[in-house]
Amino acid sequence: MIAEELINHKIPPLKVTDTADQAKRWMEELRVPQLAVMDGPDYAGLVSEEQIFQHNDLSILLKDVTLFGQDIYVLNFQHFYDILKVALDNNLQVVAVLDEDHRFIGVITVDSTIAAFAQSAVQDPGGIIVLSLSERDYSLTEISRLVESNDAKILSSYVCPDRSDPLKIKLTLKLNRNDISRVAATFERFDYRIVAKFQNAPDKDEDKERLDLLLKYLNM
Repeated sequence: MIAEELINHKIPPLKVTDTADQAKRWMEELRVPQLAVMDGPDYAGLVSEEQIFQHNDLSILLKDVTLFGQDIYVLNFQHFYDILKVALDNNLQVVAVLDEDHRFIGVITVDSTIAAFAQSAVQDPGGIIVLSLSERDYSLTEISRLVESNDAKILSSYVCPDRSDPLKIKLTLKLNRNDISRVAATFERFDYRIVAKFQNAPDKDEDKERLDLLLKYLNM
């Protein structure tokens, strides 16, 4: 999926003439820690919950608040992997989307992007392995070699922080084989820690359960 397909149209942008109080109320109602701000037709940047809390006077206009993220956005045709990278690199839960003429067209939440990744992962044929490893041990070349030694290939991969251990990352691998037992055994033989495994099955209830589990692991 691409960015324009993931836009959340229920999250409108604020205007620079809106107050900090309105920004606070919208964030609470929409349950997001950041919102996009417009200056007329132009994207002015993002305002965060943390910035709002720093102001005692909530009647202040957003034009008088130091916005951020003017250069942090994705274009409408970019893949959801690009969205996740922008969000993770900049510690965002909301990412602005601009069109090819750099006009603002909406925002995407990280939750919806991860859901799109997970949905794609369980719908397409093939299994999923989630590894927890230190950053210094992360080598996609070496990991690909181990996968390919079992006549399998990595279709896609996704890296995110391991929230249970700040010194580690989680690597989610989508493989082209339903039976991933040999690949898993190889990882274990080389001392990789597997935190989750998912293998496709025709049962839709099982697919939903696997989707829920994958989301849980990606968000831990």
